[in-house]
Amino acid sequence: MPEIVTFETDGPVAVITLNRPEARNAVNGDVASGLEAAIDKVEDDNDIWVAVLRANTDGQERPVFSAGADLKAINSGQAASLATARGGFAGFTFRERRKPVIAAVDGLATAGGLEIVLACDLVVATKRSSFGLAEAKRNLIAGAGGLYRLPRAIGRGPALEAILTGEPIPAPRAYELGLVTRLVEDGTAFEGALGLAREITACAPIAVWESLAVANASFDADEKTLQERTNEGFARVLASEDTKEGLEAFIEKRQPQWKGR
Repeated sequence: MPEIVTFETDGPVAVITLNRPEARNAVNGDVASGLEAAIDKVEDDNDIWVAVLRANTDGQERPVFSAGADLKAINSGQAASLATARGGFAGFTFRERRKPVIAAVDGLATAGGLEIVLACDLVVATKRSSFGLAEAKRNLIAGAGGLYRLPRAIGRGPALEAILTGEPIPAPRAYELGLVTRLVEDGTAFEGALGLAREITACAPIAVWESLAVANASFDADEKTLQERTNEGFARVLASEDTKEGLEAFIEKRQPQWKGR
């Protein structure tokens, strides 16, 4: 059975791959524990200076970096396994770390998939990629930082449009708004991210790590309060009847019938 999250190195660059292409790289317990373990390796190895996070999209008609939380796992009572104590959702979105992680996106990053991207430090994306928070379409809310990290990344207006409609942002627009660091041709996200990683490793690693810590702190100053509010809202949403309906409609491939309660 193939590893759900793979780890390899290219000199001082770690390459982490989400490896559930048959499930659109949705996050289940194995993905969360595997991604956390991969970040542990990055942080614990002084010979690794930067990491690239990519996704296996083999066999997908429309490439998907990650569709976010595995709704089948949630519906079967495994929601708690999608997060870890240290890393939060996917073992990553709230993980404290010092080394930069570059997301290599070639396809759709939606819901928790976008929250994984937002937790990275830099994003290299192909022109066919897109970024969305589709939770409102299933009577859920983005519970892993997306509701406040996306406005910080692209501005309040464009972020609210994406959040409230659930519609994804095309990569060229995301590049214009500042979410995407570098826009590359389809099928070349990993090569682009690896090139960027090598540019970073040409600099002094400690200077890179310390600079990253200060830069990120300027964005994360209010996250504790914001996350507490997110958690409260998420609990209320999960307790509603419409959540069960949304999950079952997704699994049964039909339109949900909302009741507003």
